[in-house]
Amino acid sequence: MAKQYETVIGLEVHVELATKTKIFCGCSTAFGGRPNTHTCPVCTGMPGSLPVLNKQVVEYAVAVGLATNCTITQYCKFDRKNYFYPDNPQNYQISQLYLPICRNGSVEIEVEGEDGSAYTKPVRIHEIHMEEDAGKLVHDPWLDETMVDYNRCGVPLLEIVSEPDMRSAEEVIAYLTKLRQTLQYLGVSDCRMQEGSLRADVNLSVRPVGQKEFGTRTEMKNINSFKAIARAIAGEYRRQVELIEDGGQVKQQTRRWDDNKDASFAMRSKENAQDYRYFPEPDLPPMEISQAFIDAVRARQPELAEAKIARYQREFGLPEYDARILTGEKPMAELFERAAAVCGRAKEASNWIMGETMAMMKEKAVLPENLTLSGDALGAIIRAAADGRISRQSAREVFAYAFDGGEDVEGYIKRHGLEMVSDDAAYERVLSEVLAACEKDVAAYRVGNEKVFGFLVGQAMKALRGKADPKKISEMLGKML
Repeated sequence: MAKQYETVIGLEVHVELATKTKIFCGCSTAFGGRPNTHTCPVCTGMPGSLPVLNKQVVEYAVAVGLATNCTITQYCKFDRKNYFYPDNPQNYQISQLYLPICRNGSVEIEVEGEDGSAYTKPVRIHEIHMEEDAGKLVHDPWLDETMVDYNRCGVPLLEIVSEPDMRSAEEVIAYLTKLRQTLQYLGVSDCRMQEGSLRADVNLSVRPVGQKEFGTRTEMKNINSFKAIARAIAGEYRRQVELIEDGGQVKQQTRRWDDNKDASFAMRSKENAQDYRYFPEPDLPPMEISQAFIDAVRARQPELAEAKIARYQREFGLPEYDARILTGEKPMAELFERAAAVCGRAKEASNWIMGETMAMMKEKAVLPENLTLSGDALGAIIRAAADGRISRQSAREVFAYAFDGGEDVEGYIKRHGLEMVSDDAAYERVLSEVLAACEKDVAAYRVGNEKVFGFLVGQAMKALRGKADPKKISEMLGKML
């Protein structure tokens, strides 16, 4: 490639909100129901049905806007976006174009550069608007038929639209990671990309380095994993540059990324707002969001990751590295805080989570949101080991039980006889038996072979099945010799 080209990227992130019911009706939003069972006349667009706005959707939208430094639009309204597609039974989508609920925000991201050094930069948020989701088309390759499931119709969405501020896949992933983390801490979405509750449309163009004008952009729709997004960016950059270098022109179009083929394919020409014939939604009145409502949402905002990082360093004395790892996912932060509260040893709780817990999660392919290990159980294990009631080896055995959801740590320790021997008489009896059985080794020690001491300690530990304090064994053995 003769010229050097720069990638210009903006994202439209669709977030399914964790409300129990849909945005304009009382149907369930639960994932995985039988097709077309979570539906009613409103979400399937039956004539004469009227929408009623779910208040919690507005609360969640305001919470996300505040967390992303947006201005809340106190007078806002819904608009009707007209398009025809099989998964859209109304033939329109209720969305927001002219007065979205949140505008002009920003998210600070930290990115590792090519030279290994980290840098921070803001990614501006153009707007956040509320809308309803469409249904889902399901293709059956055996029957060669495409069927539609309307369960997802009317599930509440926030669409978070960034400015074209990102210049690499690394910056995109950093932005999505920060956004996902914020949404999880707020509790507004589970952000499970594999279930479609967090989806990203990638708007990408290229331009020669130094050029101010943007190139022609394409949009790749609904990519649902970070790895696929990174590959899609690399593939589309490559396609556009090769097209330009060959004398062609990039067309503004919507494309589908095929991760298996490592390529994107044209779906349709990219629509503009006028193509959707937007007009004010006639069945929903405008909303006036009071300052008191905004202040109430602000007062309920939870502690977000950056604040937790600072507090963990200040309150628990953890290194910044530990604090960032522990707060990377909300379930891990919750696990740490509860375990630390139970055992009273924050650094040990951090070590167990960053060590044994994360290793076991990797081994068993367990995602943080699916973790069944409780903070109470982990804290109890750490406390029992620190108090000398169980050995480190036994603690790992109890941990394997607790990782699979076991809660009765004390009962497990007793049932499996894992408590350390603490009776001095038992120590003396076992040591006497070891000395009697190892007369030659004892004699060797007494004439100066100190290496034998470790062997004798090991024999005593073996006799006590590892349930003894090695330090105490050494002290008593030394006196007896």
